[in-house]
Amino acid sequence: MTNAPPPSGPHRDDALMNRFDRMGLRCFRARDGVLAVLLAAVLLVVSQGDSIRKAGEQMNPGIGREVVLGVGRPAAWIADQLPFAGVSRAATAWLSPNPSLKGLQGFSSRSAATANSGTPVVTPEAFDPAAIGAKPPPKRPLHTLLVTGDSMSMPLDSDLARLLAPKGVRVIQDPHVGSGISNTLLVDWGKLAGLQVREDHPNAVVIFIGANEGFPMPGPEGREVECCSTAWAAIYANRVRQMADTYRQNGLARVYWLTLPAPREAARRSIARVVNAAIEVGVEPWANQIRVVDTVPIFTPNETYRDAMSINGSQTIVRQADGIHLNDAGSSLLAGIVLARIEQDFTD
Repeated sequence: MTNAPPPSGPHRDDALMNRFDRMGLRCFRARDGVLAVLLAAVLLVVSQGDSIRKAGEQMNPGIGREVVLGVGRPAAWIADQLPFAGVSRAATAWLSPNPSLKGLQGFSSRSAATANSGTPVVTPEAFDPAAIGAKPPPKRPLHTLLVTGDSMSMPLDSDLARLLAPKGVRVIQDPHVGSGISNTLLVDWGKLAGLQVREDHPNAVVIFIGANEGFPMPGPEGREVECCSTAWAAIYANRVRQMADTYRQNGLARVYWLTLPAPREAARRSIARVVNAAIEVGVEPWANQIRVVDTVPIFTPNETYRDAMSINGSQTIVRQADGIHLNDAGSSLLAGIVLARIEQDFTD
């Protein structure tokens, strides 16, 4: 069987594009397409020129960004001289109906730099440089360390004094047994912190307090607030914040605030949990000057009380019989941890 020769005559258009010509439907030429593109470009420039520039400004540095900005900057200037951009936004607003933001305050430089808006201002002092990979401030000599608090600060104060004596550091031991931040009957810690700073000018402060908390405190309206609601925690945190601000001495000192290891008694454990949370919140504005040394993971992981723990491979009792305070072994362990943290900020 032989193959038949191809049919003679005009070449057949397999794409069948000529059918548009036969039906009179193809009426545009390539030149028309170019003109349509140019017209669209002109309309884009006069109505959305500023958008091109903004898109370029948000791109990563590189040749692509320079090309887009090379077009966007003159396009934005042209659009600014003509009224079409506003008309375009008004005509297409219905496509993306956003709520009206007129009269509301945005991220202006003025509102970000002042507290006039009523929103607390975040300052660079709120960030620990080590936490964000920034360069830490240079270390300074430690000349005076104040160790204070209630009975929780004993015998920690003696342990730190013993460790720092060879380094020539003056350690001031100032415990106030039976006192508390929530109870001003024995000591008003807001006033005491000011007195300690005025008399001793320590450039480092270690504070360990919280064994006697849980007392009602007056709220913003003067009414007593019972422990341990969020309202009580807020009052406590504000008192912590006042003390911490005093101790940091406008950034000249470093403060090491110790949280409470969980007590044995369930009721006290509930109070300690709120106190620890309030400490964390209270010192937030000064993370680069105030260090929270969390004792919970060290002595009571997951807030589970224990009398003993492994120290150098040996089970060692670290709490006193009252189930609240650290004994000599526990305090000695904590002193080493606190000193290691201090040495991150100060030279020998």
